[in-house]
Amino acid sequence: MFGSLCLFSQTFVSPIGFVQNETNKQRVIRFIEHQVRTDYAAIGITDPVTLRMMEDENMSAFKELIQVTNTALLRQVIDTYCEIGMCNYSTIRMMYEEQAKASNNSLRW
Repeated sequence: MFGSLCLFSQTFVSPIGFVQNETNKQRVIRFIEHQVRTDYAAIGITDPVTLRMMEDENMSAFKELIQVTNTALLRQVIDTYCEIGMCNYSTIRMMYEEQAKASNNSLRW
């Protein structure tokens, strides 16, 4: 189920169980380029500098996410944020990190 999620005719590539080969790397690149271009065009930002910067940020996030060991938590974060249209690797990484931190904390006096 998490291998791909259709978005705007591009396919979300899950970092869970990602197999690094040229085909899959190209799928990730295509998704990131499309997702960044679509998201930023929607708010009127189309300059190449911003787009490349955000593409690089998403690529870095994806590379970090493929190394996550708590895949159950990552799967939950992906479900939550992709369901509400925030299916980009930067957001997923940030929210995964926050969820992981919160799950290790407890209320103290």
